[in-house]
Amino acid sequence: MKYNKIPTTDIKVSKICLGSMTWGEQNTELEGHQQLDYAFDQGVNFIDTAELYSIPGRKETQGNSERIIGNWLKTKNREDVILGSKITGPNSGLSYLREPKPFTGKLITETIDQNLQRLQTDYIDVYQLHWPDRNANFFGSLNYKHNSKEQWQDKISELVSAMDSLVKSGKIRHYGLSNETPWGTFRHLNESDTNDWTRCKTIQNPYSLLNRSYEVGLAEISMREQVGLLAYSPLAFGVLSGKYFNDNLPEDSRVKLYPNYNRYSNPEAMRLAGLHNNLAKKHNLSLVELSLAFIAQQPFVTSTIIGATKMNQLKENIETINVVLSEEILKEIDEVHKLQPNPAP
Repeated sequence: MKYNKIPTTDIKVSKICLGSMTWGEQNTELEGHQQLDYAFDQGVNFIDTAELYSIPGRKETQGNSERIIGNWLKTKNREDVILGSKITGPNSGLSYLREPKPFTGKLITETIDQNLQRLQTDYIDVYQLHWPDRNANFFGSLNYKHNSKEQWQDKISELVSAMDSLVKSGKIRHYGLSNETPWGTFRHLNESDTNDWTRCKTIQNPYSLLNRSYEVGLAEISMREQVGLLAYSPLAFGVLSGKYFNDNLPEDSRVKLYPNYNRYSNPEAMRLAGLHNNLAKKHNLSLVELSLAFIAQQPFVTSTIIGATKMNQLKENIETINVVLSEEILKEIDEVHKLQPNPAP
């Protein structure tokens, strides 16, 4: 395994992070534990979860992924595992979890105790705001349109203060953002610097060969402000595994089970995926190897979050850590990218 440090910290994390959002829905607890055991044995020490998981979010499975990890964690030395979790953003479709109200410091301090209880631990290494509570571009949205009737109040100072308090109490070591924009990231950093509070250390956003929007504004922030990207959906909901080529739709695949998860399987995205697949074959690589190695080589990426429902998928993903792409291949990837820079935001 290869490792990076979370920027400006002494925390060493594996460059591959194990995602858990299918555990408790598509995967049983036993399967989740098997994935954890295998990944841990391969040197993966970083695990990602959230209070919302399992996905798709529903009342019956809310918190399952954290519970599954908590039961497994009892068999390990806590210091050997780096945990990332999240507090859910406001969404009217999640009223079973809480009212769809904006983040507050009080909400953060109340929710962290629930995360800790499910995870059966005293602290979380990186605690993240799952998505912004304002009108912004995330979950596939581009071309920001301002809503003058939006009721959002800028309470970012209150949120950073709450995270600072959690760090000082020992309940979290650091905090991060997720599905955030350049504006939101800079607001958080500014509040930290102005008030001498803890800084956000990571940002968990989508990043793949089919979604390189992070490079437009956030990559520079990552490098200049030392905020590491935790890249999620690196295989674009499985499209970059190649399993959906030739109109194939496996019965147990995510897109088949949950048709609304189709943001990466539109015709343009599939066309670009096919071109990347041809490029991979040209260099005797699999599409998975090309896709994950590309992300791992980006200097602003701290770790790539992989998710698998089957052990063979997990093994294939982890093995890509030893693949290094040449400058020639990286240039060819960019040539494909220029044909359609935003096939699947």
